[in-house]
Amino acid sequence: MYLLSDLLGKPAAAIDTPALVIDLDAMERNLASMAAFAAKHQVKLRPHAKMHKSATLAKLQMAHGAVGVCVQKTAEAEALAALGVNNIYISNEVVSPFKLKRVVALAKELQALGGQLAIAVDSLEGLQRLAQAADGQHTLIRVFIEIDVGHGRCGLAPGAAAVPLAAEIARHPALQLGGLQAYHGRAQHFRAVSDRHAGIAQVVAHVQATKAALEAAGHAVPLVTGAGTGTFSLETASGVYGELQAGSYLFMDRDYASNERDPAQPQFEHALFVKSQVMSVCASHAVVDAGHKSHAIDSGLPAVHGLDLEYTNGGDEHGILRGAALPALGDTVWLIPGHCDPTVNLHDHLLGVRGGLQHGTVEQIIRVDARGALT
Repeated sequence: MYLLSDLLGKPAAAIDTPALVIDLDAMERNLASMAAFAAKHQVKLRPHAKMHKSATLAKLQMAHGAVGVCVQKTAEAEALAALGVNNIYISNEVVSPFKLKRVVALAKELQALGGQLAIAVDSLEGLQRLAQAADGQHTLIRVFIEIDVGHGRCGLAPGAAAVPLAAEIARHPALQLGGLQAYHGRAQHFRAVSDRHAGIAQVVAHVQATKAALEAAGHAVPLVTGAGTGTFSLETASGVYGELQAGSYLFMDRDYASNERDPAQPQFEHALFVKSQVMSVCASHAVVDAGHKSHAIDSGLPAVHGLDLEYTNGGDEHGILRGAALPALGDTVWLIPGHCDPTVNLHDHLLGVRGGLQHGTVEQIIRVDARGALT
């Protein structure tokens, strides 16, 4: 029987395929670079744990200066909290009465442990539902008003629309205005640096207008939080943001690496790979055993690491490699996923390798604690 625990201390070559592997050395360099950036610019770092869904990695980030983590789902927050992550922001709307009971219970649990829970809202009705769930529960929940700064997803229109929500928060002793949630997800993947600069300039203008409207109505804005791996240096340079939510920097997927690099940001390395093996070869192509069930394709197909080969669609269980110099039957091929977040969610464990993919050894088995935590 193939047991993951038997891999500890063994060479990376012993990992069966397909498997999701972390280059620990590269990941730790990414971790240090981001921590140094935040410290240098005196901004808080709250990485998005929806990317790795792992309490081990969340606590590692907090040990390196992060104030806490973000998640998108109540179940993600519950899974991480159960394993000791005590400062969590659900940077998303929750309106189901059943889920809000869970949110309040989690807030009480974290508060009892010296931690804190925060959540985003973008409607008066949603806010009132949260207040009703928290009424009489002897807890305090930080609330961030989400504004739509260009993504076209959740969020109020920027400006005065936030004022009634701030007034409503002030009416409820269980709620506290944390500030503004302002994240432009699409801007993270604008390929040209100039386009990202233009996009975030508009974001900042929206934030400033909303902040001014709130302050004119007598509501202090303690914090503006947002930003991602593609643009975080721009939000930082604005002087408006006090907290960064970048998450993918830790693993650096193929899609983010396709962006034109902004010299104002640290350069991150690929640290997440799908280990695959060549299972068939013919004159025109080779086939590996890592298909769509091993990596997400919403941001495109994976890149082949270190080889001049193109990965093309082979279906659920197969990947087709084309190029001038094909690998041989049984060869290992390392793939760089197009999008790390949903790729991680396909796996139960991440295998941490120290000393490089080719000659390193398996040092860690990291559980994907919030895999499938969708509610």
